[in-house]
Amino acid sequence: MSGRGKKQAVAGTSGSTPKRSKSARAGLQFPVGRVFRHLRRGKYADRIGSGAAIYLAAVLEYLVAEILELAGNAARENKKTRILPRHIQLAVKNDDELNKLLAGVTIPEGGVLPNILAQLLPKKTLVKKTGGDASSSQEYGGSQ
Repeated sequence: MSGRGKKQAVAGTSGSTPKRSKSARAGLQFPVGRVFRHLRRGKYADRIGSGAAIYLAAVLEYLVAEILELAGNAARENKKTRILPRHIQLAVKNDDELNKLLAGVTIPEGGVLPNILAQLLPKKTLVKKTGGDASSSQEYGGSQ
């Protein structure tokens, strides 16, 4: 006996297939077992199928991946290497579908979208290029 590795407890059981989590079997990163537990404890229905937790975990994983991708792009545009709540806010508000999905959600420290109303911007005036007197108020649109 070299003492390396674990011995099998019962010789009849097959040790070639180790236990895999539900998430690993479904090919997901989100915890399927935990989602299933929350579905049961939430009393949403009397009975919950095994596929419901897998489907819900997959949807949640997709949504998080989509938000993180857009937030990462926003962080890169701002020359940052870390995703901040501001980047998540910009990502969600600039995407039509995510904005509609998360319409009633407040992201702490997210700020608002940069937006200046057109009425508040200074009016552009036309400057005539004439060879005459440059101090005329008509050329610059000024009032006296």
